[in-house]
Amino acid sequence: MSLSAAVMAGGKSRRMGEDKAWLDLGDGRPIIQRALDVLRSVADDVLIVANDPRYATLGVRVVPDRFPDGGALGGIATGVSAALHDRVLVCACDMPFLAEAMWRALLARDGDVVIPRIGGEYETLHAVYAKACVPAMESALRAGRMRVISFFDDVGVTAVDEAELRAIDPELRAFTNVNTPDDLASARRALG
Repeated sequence: MSLSAAVMAGGKSRRMGEDKAWLDLGDGRPIIQRALDVLRSVADDVLIVANDPRYATLGVRVVPDRFPDGGALGGIATGVSAALHDRVLVCACDMPFLAEAMWRALLARDGDVVIPRIGGEYETLHAVYAKACVPAMESALRAGRMRVISFFDDVGVTAVDEAELRAIDPELRAFTNVNTPDDLASARRALG
């Protein structure tokens, strides 16, 4: 398999009011466990980027964020640099509907970054990053450029467009985030 996966769990969960990763959608598992289960089916090295020791209970490596003020880009740089393999699946901890088929479609493409593009916007927290990106990521962070896409001009980016993504997942559920209580209620309804 020789793939790594890194789950970003360092956010503040301000809109939710509590740590999103540990929310239960009604099936007895926290959202982050749902993500880990899918990632383990694709990658043999799975880690969580977080500064909270509770994540150690989930049975994967927990890597402290090396760039705690670097936002998502800092977390991604931390996870990709800590990964054991050259290609790293990166996702957020609050994505309850990740799908193995979607990851396999991204992995079938070449590029330093293989990333979905929906409605003209990159899905930076559901993408594949190569270790070769780390120097460009760290350079962007040192320069104060915190947007995840700020290093894209310095690496090879392969965008996977919406039509191709919808052929795999017509409702694009794999890209659903649970950011608010309303999002949580919607996700629970979707699980039915």
